[in-house]
Amino acid sequence: MRILIASSELFPYSKTGGLADMTAALAKYLARAGHEVHVFTPWYRCVREAFPETADLPAAGAVEIDIGGSPLIATVHRLDLGKRLAVWFVRHDPFFDREGLYDVHTPTGRAAYPDNFARFVFFSRAVVEAMRRLELAPAIVHAHDWQTGLIPLLIRHRGWYEFWEQVPRTVFTIHNLVFQGRAAAHQFALTGLPAYYFHHQACEFYGDVNLLKTGIVFADAVTTVSPRYAREITTPEFGAGLDGVLRARRRALSGILNGIDEDVWQTRANPHLPAAYDAGHLEGKAVCKAALQREMELPEAPQTPLFGTISRLEHQKGIDLILQAWELLADEPWQYVLLGSGDPRLEELARVAQQRWPDRFRFVQGRDEGLAHRIEAGADFYLMPSRYEPCGLNQMYSLRYGTVPIVHAVGGLDDAVVDEEDDPERATGIKFREPTAAALAAAIRRALELYAQPETLVAFRRRGMQADVGWRRAAREYVALYRRLLR
Repeated sequence: MRILIASSELFPYSKTGGLADMTAALAKYLARAGHEVHVFTPWYRCVREAFPETADLPAAGAVEIDIGGSPLIATVHRLDLGKRLAVWFVRHDPFFDREGLYDVHTPTGRAAYPDNFARFVFFSRAVVEAMRRLELAPAIVHAHDWQTGLIPLLIRHRGWYEFWEQVPRTVFTIHNLVFQGRAAAHQFALTGLPAYYFHHQACEFYGDVNLLKTGIVFADAVTTVSPRYAREITTPEFGAGLDGVLRARRRALSGILNGIDEDVWQTRANPHLPAAYDAGHLEGKAVCKAALQREMELPEAPQTPLFGTISRLEHQKGIDLILQAWELLADEPWQYVLLGSGDPRLEELARVAQQRWPDRFRFVQGRDEGLAHRIEAGADFYLMPSRYEPCGLNQMYSLRYGTVPIVHAVGGLDDAVVDEEDDPERATGIKFREPTAAALAAAIRRALELYAQPETLVAFRRRGMQADVGWRRAAREYVALYRRLLR
């Protein structure tokens, strides 16, 4: 099967979150399963800087896209990553040679680029034009998030009116419903599509054009990144205004839980870890904990449970709940390491917490791939109290690393973690049901009780490490979906 994937991010070339990891892993495991995979992604400045060899890739083709009356040229450059996997970089420097993927630093934080709608309409149109110009003829086109939400409609429209012999079937995956790619109505003209698509059953949304809605309405199949999130987004509480649209497409909607790339997230031969271990030999995990305590300049105390979090610092992720929970648990034994950046207010609160508990709390600002692995391996418990979480990956990294996840029971967190209260024989983690500091503190107290029962803790760890959270499972589910569409 020939599959084309379109994504605004692709690990390791560009990344702001889980979208990059998911699309890269999906492409790799589809290719390993014997399918021919072509991934289209923008050629950003960060790609040029981190992978300068991509600048020497010859242009495989060029397409002209009219954006607001201005003809713009996109060149596409092919990088072969294996016999059946190719990455196509879409280059147009005025749109993609910028500091960030979607936003820029300002004195008060980060601000989205005002022309993001135009940038990704251009990218989507360039993908479809290049697909035709290069005669790739995919059977499936799989688009991801609002940045590529126009692609299913472009394919359907072009296929109808240009009498394509083979119109690809389209899949549209929602990674986070909150981000929708909305713009004022007059910007619909940038799509190059007839005005009759701008109405409430198509691209229009409360007077604006909405690219996420467009993908939902026109794709042959709509997926989300976990089964529970697929159910949640059909409700007003989680539907972000699109719950009615999603209920109308309920028969086309499904949830497939993401997996983790087991080549990267593994404990046996990991260059980032000070010791190797696995489910049958856990001694190395204690070595990783002691090394993390030394690295973070915390007391090297094996008897004290060590908690960790790696996250963007924002309201959705519940970082404020963590900081409040530690206040409620000030008299309990614990250590905590937080890695991430984001909301300046939350960053400052984390610094204040570190000053208050200098021998218990460490905040490391920014992103550090190696440290992320060491936190996952060295921590005893992983805190993930997201208010909503379409899928999440760190709870699955934690399972694979023998670190017991403590999660708010929403979205993919609920799907991936089994609580002892639900099934004592299969338990891998701890869940709480309300997004409050008190509920999180109660869950942490359960973790402290678990830590005092070494044999039970080892059982949790081993079950987590043996759980099927890899991409082979997820890729099989996507292939089954593709085959159903082709039938």
